[in-house]
Amino acid sequence: MKMNDFEFTSESVAEGHPDKVSDQISDAIVDLFLTKDPTAKVAVETLTTTNRVVLAGEVRTNNGAVVTHDEMIQTARDVVKKIGYEQDGFHWEKMDVNCYVHGQSAEIAQGVEEGQGLFTEEGAGDQGIMFGYAADETPELMPATLVYSHQILQKMAALRHSGERPEFEPDAKSQVTLRYVDEKPVGVNAIVVSTQHKASATLEELRELVRPIVQGVLPEGWFPPEDKFYVNPTGKFVIGGPDGDAGLTGRKIIVDTYGGAAPHGGGAFSGKDPSKVDRSAAYATRYLAKNVVASGLAKRCTIQVSYAIGVSQPLSVYVDTHGTGLADEARIAKTLRDLFDLSPKGIRTHLKLNNPIYAGTAAYGHFGRAPGKDGTFTWEKTDLIDELKRLIN
Repeated sequence: MKMNDFEFTSESVAEGHPDKVSDQISDAIVDLFLTKDPTAKVAVETLTTTNRVVLAGEVRTNNGAVVTHDEMIQTARDVVKKIGYEQDGFHWEKMDVNCYVHGQSAEIAQGVEEGQGLFTEEGAGDQGIMFGYAADETPELMPATLVYSHQILQKMAALRHSGERPEFEPDAKSQVTLRYVDEKPVGVNAIVVSTQHKASATLEELRELVRPIVQGVLPEGWFPPEDKFYVNPTGKFVIGGPDGDAGLTGRKIIVDTYGGAAPHGGGAFSGKDPSKVDRSAAYATRYLAKNVVASGLAKRCTIQVSYAIGVSQPLSVYVDTHGTGLADEARIAKTLRDLFDLSPKGIRTHLKLNNPIYAGTAAYGHFGRAPGKDGTFTWEKTDLIDELKRLIN
């Protein structure tokens, strides 16, 4: 039996979290390649640890463009500098960067490049399932638990970068537990914020620095009881980032997506060019789910697609409106397929994904962000609303 009243929790991690440092470096290298060749194939993983960054993966350009190891190493340093790491154990200028990125095997292209293998159309680069989700509980059409978790850390980072709160260091985590009644958020049960900090800052000072940030993010009257407001509950947090814990690309996929409120196909996004359906089809399903909810056809919507390696069109498109839909789900699914070409090439073309737009996605979530005039977050547009209403009704 479905629960209408419940508690739910999501977490976020800051740009200085070691896994997010790795994600941002990998995506900055994706952008580096796409700047030189919009059709470049990139699969780059990053490891971060005490004063060391290791890059590995396979890449290919199709227009003769060359991206050197030195350029990738400098890109890694630039990302770490922008985040703000100038600590003894992790410093953008002093860290060792080892690059083991090499050319892509020619066999990988077989069957997935347009006009090769058994198919005349470009096929998916791998089998897999991808999910998209939207819910009307926030203006962003995202789970409120995740939105608030992201916003707390974004505001803390902004205050750190501006110099207004020098006590904060780059590594941080947040966690928000909300109370739901009739599947709508009505209040906060608990807030957890753990932030790396200057050694001179006391735990009491940090609690009072974090308090107004949380109050500014939550709706009025939602601040939790004092015994449910946790700031650095384990004590001091001076050693953090990659010096405190190793980081790897792709280890924060729930933070990147829907905070646990929706299924996940399992594939990470960062470090992958948009020909990889792990990334592009997850963006496409978010785009479609968001348009379904924005059009008023449902209050919640989950969409799943599946692909076979080398095959252009998805094997299945599944729509679940969780009992909130105003139209038959099979008809919504057919309408979405009519409106949107879900082949790898069709997704990239419609959402303009071959541009260098990925560095900004790698921290604070890939979804629920405002589309930018620079072509970022195109999958957050709601430009299918009128056609959905017309075709469904």
